[in-house]
Amino acid sequence: MLNPDLRNLLKNNTSRYSLVTAVAKRAREVSEDPILNEKCGTEKAVSYALDEFLEGKLEICEPEEIRNI
Repeated sequence: MLNPDLRNLLKNNTSRYSLVTAVAKRAREVSEDPILNEKCGTEKAVSYALDEFLEGKLEICEPEEIRNI
């Protein structure tokens, strides 16, 4: 995935900061786990994590006060 539409990513009232932090954390987990790293193949870990978020496999839980920042 090259340039996903930001509106689609933030449709559940997720702040940009929370999105970036969660995807980066998941990408680190993917790159450090040999099984997941092999599973994503030639795809970059960040792209793999972002795809998981878009497919609903990765959920971001954030406090109400920081939503829509």
